[in-house]
Amino acid sequence: MAVIGTGDFTYEVSGDNWGHLPDGWSYQEATAVAVDSKDNVYVFNRGEHPVIVLDKSGDFVRSWGEGVHTSAHGVNVGPDDSIYCVDAGDHSLRKYSPAGELLMTIGEPGTAAERDSGDPFRNPTHSAVNVDTGDIYISDGYSNARVHKYDADGEHILSWGRSGTESGEFNTVHNIAVDRSGMVYVADRENQRIQVFDPDGNFVSQWKDLAKTSCIAIVSQGGAELAYVGEMYAGLPDNPMGWGNWVAKRLGPRVSVLDLQGNIVARVGDARSGLDAGQFIAPHGIAVDSQGRIYLAEVSYSAYGSRQTPPREVRSLQRLDPTG
Repeated sequence: MAVIGTGDFTYEVSGDNWGHLPDGWSYQEATAVAVDSKDNVYVFNRGEHPVIVLDKSGDFVRSWGEGVHTSAHGVNVGPDDSIYCVDAGDHSLRKYSPAGELLMTIGEPGTAAERDSGDPFRNPTHSAVNVDTGDIYISDGYSNARVHKYDADGEHILSWGRSGTESGEFNTVHNIAVDRSGMVYVADRENQRIQVFDPDGNFVSQWKDLAKTSCIAIVSQGGAELAYVGEMYAGLPDNPMGWGNWVAKRLGPRVSVLDLQGNIVARVGDARSGLDAGQFIAPHGIAVDSQGRIYLAEVSYSAYGSRQTPPREVRSLQRLDPTG
């Protein structure tokens, strides 16, 4: 066990994969995680069982998505506990009931828009839902530089964004969240920032002083809302010439907690990348339950395990338990 964080944001982490899976099952790589109103945990992963549902104790409940999802990427829970799964390889979003019944598909599965065309979808990454209107926002993503807005029935309303570094432009639209007032928060990963937009896509502000912003969750705590941001390492990796600052600290990977004005409230984790308790590899998806427990999905196989000889699965889902 290790304890990381500061002040009121101090957490105990074991360093092991969280969750009790059936014998012979694995995540291979947990790419995203979400929690519903009962604190059930939905793990979107790249193993043989794409959606794995666990209760708050980590015990297995059910799975679905076998033979359907090709490249699990983003998952979020809607206000009615419906589950939204964004498949980057399939260029689609699928909405499910909590039991795994398919309710709606947005996009034509297996069909991609032209690269950087602005049209939906080309390797989309995540989605978020406005709890009052039911409007769906989809970040799109790896081969596009757009956010698309749909109504609750899946009808396209508008899109915004283009590639670049200026306000309202994106360099890997990697994750997205919506607060209670309908403001939209976009993790613009390679630009190392969070951009904030109104519900119609008008730029409002941006948060900097962050590493590679890979994921964001907006959470109500104590009557206020906070943003939990998972950050990948933003330094220089080692290279054959021996150059690189990969042992440096405070460059990620880590979790930062911010208020909705973009002020840093806490940093959780300041060590370099690693598999020991208290270290992270590659934060990719984040969720926080009603008890303030943080679930962090990491693409550790892509970033580390696949590069080992022989390749091996490594930890990709951690739970951070508050110590207070």
